Amino acid sequence: MVRREGPGASVNQIAAESGIAKPVLYRIFGDKGGLYQAIAERYVRQLMENLRTALVDEAPGRPRIQATIDTYMTFVEDNQEVYRFLMHRAVGEHPEAQATVSDFIGQVANEVAIVLGEELRSNGLDSGPAEPWAHGIVGFVELAGDWWLQNRSMPRERLVTYLTDLLWKGFSGTASDYLESRPQRTAQDSA
Repeated sequence: MVRREGPGASVNQIAAESGIAKPVLYRIFGDKGGLYQAIAERYVRQLMENLRTALVDEAPGRPRIQATIDTYMTFVEDNQEVYRFLMHRAVGEHPEAQATVSDFIGQVANEVAIVLGEELRSNGLDSGPAEPWAHGIVGFVELAGDWWLQNRSMPRERLVTYLTDLLWKGFSGTASDYLESRPQRTAQDSA
C-alpha cells in the first residue's frame, strides 16, 4: 500500500492491504508510530545493504563515487513512494521514524568517512577532514535526491553525473591544493 500510495496511505488502507483489522495492526505495532518505525527500519536496512556494496567496491576514486551515488538514487527512484512516505510524512508525524531515518543518515556518513579516510591516507593526505566531508556529502546527495524526486527535470543518470562531477572536482582540487601547500621535504629532513 505504501509503495502504491506513498504519503497518502492511511493506516486503514495498510490494514486492509495486509488482510487484517486495524486493531490487530495496532496490537502488532503498538500504534501508528510503531508501524512507521517498522517501515522505516525495513527501508533503511535494504538501502544500507545496497550502499555498503557500492562503498566497499575496489574501484578507484571517481567510479566509486559515481557508483555509490547511483546506488542511492536508484534505490530512491525504485522506492519513491516509500521514500516520500517516510521523508515527507512519517518523520514529521512520529519521532520514532525520524530517529530511524536520522540514525541511518548518520550511519551512512560514518561509513563514508571510513572509506574516505582510507582513501586520503593511501594518497598521503591528512584524513582529518574525512568525517565532516562525509557528513556534508551524505546531506548533499540526500537533499539533491529529494529535490530530484520532486522535480524530475532530468534523468537519474545525468543527476548522478552532475553530483559526481562536483564531488570529484572538489576532491581533486582539494588534494592538489593540499599537496602544493605542504612543505617540500629535503634529503636533510629524511636523515
